[in-house]
Amino acid sequence: MRISLNWLKEFVEITLSPEELAKTLTIAGFEVEEIEDRRRLADGVVVGKVVSREPHPDADKLSVCQVDIGADELSTIVCGAKNVRADIFVPVATLGTYLPTIDLKLKPTKLRGVKSSGMICSLSELGLEKDSEGIHIFEQPDLKPGMDVRPLLGLDDVVLDLTATANRADALSMVGVAREVAALTGVDVKLPEIPAMDTAPETLTITVADPVACPAYLGTVIEGVTTAPSPDWLKFRLQAAGTRPINNVVDITNYVLLEWGQPLHAFDRERLAQVAGSETVALGVRFAKAGEMLTTLDGQERKLAEKNLVITANDVPVALAGVMGGESTEVHNGTQNIVLEAALFEPVTIRRSSRAVGLRSESSTRYERGVNQVELDRAAQRAIALLQELTGGTVVQRGLTDTRPDPNARPKIPLRLQRLHEVLGHVHKDGKIFDVPLADVERILADLGCTLESTGEGVWEVAVPPYRYRDLEREIDLIEEVARLYGYDNFCDTLPSQSAAGFLSPAEKVNRQLRGSFRAIGLTEVVHYSLVKPELADIKLSNPLFVEYSALRKELLTGLIDAFAYNQSQGNGALNAFELGRVFWLDDNENYAEADYLAGILGGNLNPDGSWAVGGKGQPMSWYEAKGFLDAAFRQLGLEVSYRADTSNEKLHPGRTASLWLQGRQLGIFGQLHPQLRQEKDLIDAVYVFELKLDLLQTVLSRPSQQVPIFKAFSTYPAVTRDLAFFALLETSVADLEQAMQKTAKKLLAGVELFDEYRGEHAPEGQRSLAFSLQYRATDKTLTDEEIDPVHQKVRDALVKQFAVTLRS
Repeated sequence: MRISLNWLKEFVEITLSPEELAKTLTIAGFEVEEIEDRRRLADGVVVGKVVSREPHPDADKLSVCQVDIGADELSTIVCGAKNVRADIFVPVATLGTYLPTIDLKLKPTKLRGVKSSGMICSLSELGLEKDSEGIHIFEQPDLKPGMDVRPLLGLDDVVLDLTATANRADALSMVGVAREVAALTGVDVKLPEIPAMDTAPETLTITVADPVACPAYLGTVIEGVTTAPSPDWLKFRLQAAGTRPINNVVDITNYVLLEWGQPLHAFDRERLAQVAGSETVALGVRFAKAGEMLTTLDGQERKLAEKNLVITANDVPVALAGVMGGESTEVHNGTQNIVLEAALFEPVTIRRSSRAVGLRSESSTRYERGVNQVELDRAAQRAIALLQELTGGTVVQRGLTDTRPDPNARPKIPLRLQRLHEVLGHVHKDGKIFDVPLADVERILADLGCTLESTGEGVWEVAVPPYRYRDLEREIDLIEEVARLYGYDNFCDTLPSQSAAGFLSPAEKVNRQLRGSFRAIGLTEVVHYSLVKPELADIKLSNPLFVEYSALRKELLTGLIDAFAYNQSQGNGALNAFELGRVFWLDDNENYAEADYLAGILGGNLNPDGSWAVGGKGQPMSWYEAKGFLDAAFRQLGLEVSYRADTSNEKLHPGRTASLWLQGRQLGIFGQLHPQLRQEKDLIDAVYVFELKLDLLQTVLSRPSQQVPIFKAFSTYPAVTRDLAFFALLETSVADLEQAMQKTAKKLLAGVELFDEYRGEHAPEGQRSLAFSLQYRATDKTLTDEEIDPVHQKVRDALVKQFAVTLRS
């Protein structure tokens, strides 16, 4: 916000230089980005009286003027403005003057053979307008040649370009900044005197559909206004604040917005009636209906959404509440009667409405941060008083809806001096080290407008002023205010007595271990956006930046498959990759849920450099080869993962998919992409994917038994092999058979391997022939037949009993 020091001095006494004040505000948390000394724009420019004007002898568009600038002799100045004439007072840049707006230093010169000693200036050359049609002509009385023009043009001012943090909504007003400066410099605030509210019949009908979105709405009908240019003092203040003057009615609403931080809007009453279709106008506040249109003051026709809050006249939208008024009801040069709006709107509602139409204004900026609810009536009356003074209007009608909470019902905040000292530490000041004194704490909070009630030694109940309700809510907020106003640079910058070494969390250690293992088997780590298209997800964003990224992904496989397809289409071959990421979904109770997963994708030729051995044709990766990659990673991690047939995932081949199980819990899924999906994506013949639950991996791998390897001595004795063949039902899984063998033979069984499977006419219907090689080994001796045969027979008997197999050997 641009802060005019001349304006600010009306509220608070300033003894600091602009540079010192800027430094004080910056240290206190209000960054001053620029100090604009407007006095430099017209330094050396004086009032001149054009005594005579003659045409230039050699140029039709130039005039030769004799100008009195208060010197002993008249100055001859060649001027090209059409509106120059005799007996007018004008701004004159004297010789040696530098005009920074046009980067020109005045020197004696000749224009078409005539000497010119100075320049008669326009407002654009003095930095007050972008374009000017001619030179500026002063209308003020009692002007004398040689006077400094800066007080006459509002250029005797310094402006601070101040940036307030998001929590300081009060600092978006001159009154708010004045209160802050007063607290920082220890002086009193002098707020403008506002006359008492005029009595008027409350017959203006106002209907608010949602009191939460609009807690208060005050409408005032003012008749007999005279719309005209604003007086100079009002124009100068608006220009210093970066606001273009329009007319006295609109300028007053902008003035009060800048002074009090309360947005206002003036409607032309006759235009309201015309839009409403009736002389009797009822104002309303409601959310827009789908498909409604509104042309705003910037001339843009906007399609409204249901999240837009609108002001209506007899239910016809006339303004975008808290953002911008409508073009059809704006105040114009012929306006005689107005309806002045002063309202409070809920910050989130205005933020959503503003984003929905892509429009941000000075009003919405303040409403989004929160407007002071208590001073709504004061700001409205300030505007009404100015309208009566500057336009001659009379208040004839009023309407009000008010659901604001009682400001006195706000709970007080407890503050402890001991806690303040613990948080802030010691102060180093005047060569001494001490804690912030109790008296200074009370003084600082009192300067901020807080009321303190002592409840014990160094303990207070603090009542916060209404304009600080939104950012002073807890004890730590009050402690921060004490530190801010006492001066951060006064506190000791001591280091902690002990510093702990940094460490990785168990989860992060596991994540790094997983990344290392999957990189070791040849996979590349990739990272995709968590935001996806809405049709691919359960959870949609309410305020997305782009439609293409308007939802949260519910799985990782889609991103990996798309990346694989893209790499293949670019001629880069198969992308063997993995990703660690978070997914989001709705559970059975429609509650939001999220979890981390590890997913990967595999495919392509395993030996591209040796394709000459197979006639130049690459061999697609088989299911077992892909499984081998996954098993290699599991072995590195020390995990024993089992596989079970699975058909639950529609993206995967129903006959080539397995669920993965770790310590009795489902870890994830692994399988080949479904042929239909492969065809849609135009992928190579065989592509495999896996998806693993990261929380289960973290739980298992974080255990001490997994983190610290346990050495087991290798047996120095040979293994004894026994083959076992039988017929088993087709639905009986090899994993279940192997598990049963291991459970029966216990520690003597060193390994099981399936080496043959047969299905055909020699196998019973509904069955298949399976042949296993079982290895028996002991750690302390070589096993004999007498020791192996009973165990092997137990294995045979267990298979017959549990799975009803028919033994072949």
